[in-house]
Amino acid sequence: MTNINNIRMFARVYELENMSAAARDLRVSAAVASSRIGELEKQLGIRLFTRTTRSIQPTEQGRIFYPKALKVLEALEEAEAAVHEITLNPRGSIFASAPLGIGRRLIAPNVALFREKYPEVHTRLRLSDRALDVTGEGLDVAFIVGNPPDSGLMMKLIATFQRVLCAAPEYIKRKGRPVYGSDLITQDHDCLLLRFPGSTEFRWSLHTTDGYQNFDVTGPYACDDGDVLTQWALDGRGIINKPAFEVQEDLNSGALVPVCQKSPPPDAQLAVLFPHRKNQDPKSRFFIEFMSEKLKAAFA
Repeated sequence: MTNINNIRMFARVYELENMSAAARDLRVSAAVASSRIGELEKQLGIRLFTRTTRSIQPTEQGRIFYPKALKVLEALEEAEAAVHEITLNPRGSIFASAPLGIGRRLIAPNVALFREKYPEVHTRLRLSDRALDVTGEGLDVAFIVGNPPDSGLMMKLIATFQRVLCAAPEYIKRKGRPVYGSDLITQDHDCLLLRFPGSTEFRWSLHTTDGYQNFDVTGPYACDDGDVLTQWALDGRGIINKPAFEVQEDLNSGALVPVCQKSPPPDAQLAVLFPHRKNQDPKSRFFIEFMSEKLKAAFA
């Protein structure tokens, strides 16, 4: 493939009729300019210029090649201008995903604000507590809560936040208030579980005197929608393990009460995953930066 810099050099030499002047105009040495013309002639298999010690003149082939070369350079400039315009004013569509709880409370409202700032970008948002195949499902951006999957995706950490085990006063009155993680097992507590293919929610990691320990909790209710679990907890059906910000209003009002406070779950992280690209799509980059800023402010 012909080097575009060689074509650009040819055009300037043709226009200025001087190798040194063209070299200065393109900010290279005369030797580099001569080398580029030589490379182009070798690739085309023709002589583009007739050189003497005093002048350089285009050959017949050079005169034929020049207007075609200009069209190539003009097309390239138009393409670069179009890409530059999209970079400054992104347009197109973004396919993003997020867990239900944080998606409804924080992501979705900020998607609307992003659209106000970048009206030419359309966002498709999938909310699901299931583990999604980012690459396989064609996602541009995936917000996650917890540990990222083992994949070749890039990750940007946005914030860390507390998780909390809690239940309704009605449940505590009926079943008791567990203090330690081991109480969940020995006292046969009803744990409300987030279940979907590949889920590990039935195993809760809680802090103990020996460090974090996994507890194989059980319960009569399971769902792949975290908000359903919260409603079941409010109805007195059992204990949930949730990000604190999702149930903070219920904790403040007393509708839910913390349990197992001697064995708290580890902090969780909110992060965004995106496919690894050497030169990332500007609209995706702007979306990630915008959402990260808004989400960090929400957790500040």
